Amino acid sequence: MSTITKKELIDRIAEKTQTKLATTKALIQCFLEEMITELAKGNRLEFRDFGVFEVKRRAARTAQNPRTLERVRVPAKRVVKFKMGRIMKENLDSQLS
Repeated sequence: MSTITKKELIDRIAEKTQTKLATTKALIQCFLEEMITELAKGNRLEFRDFGVFEVKRRAARTAQNPRTLERVRVPAKRVVKFKMGRIMKENLDSQLS
């Protein structure tokens, strides 16, 4: 398993769509910024057959430092959850076989 960077994705998309790198980069960056803005507002982002991004609240809890065994209070926070859609699930499952 390897890591694909945003730059590599931009290069691939620019090549497939035959658009300039600068245009593709600006478009992808704008898309990501809009996703962040909407998630920060608490909105749910749904991309049919791809998946759903939504913000969930994680409750405050008490954790334990494994090194010192000291109890530490972890405050409540918001996290982004992703649930994959049908096509993504089918593609991932088919690659296991």
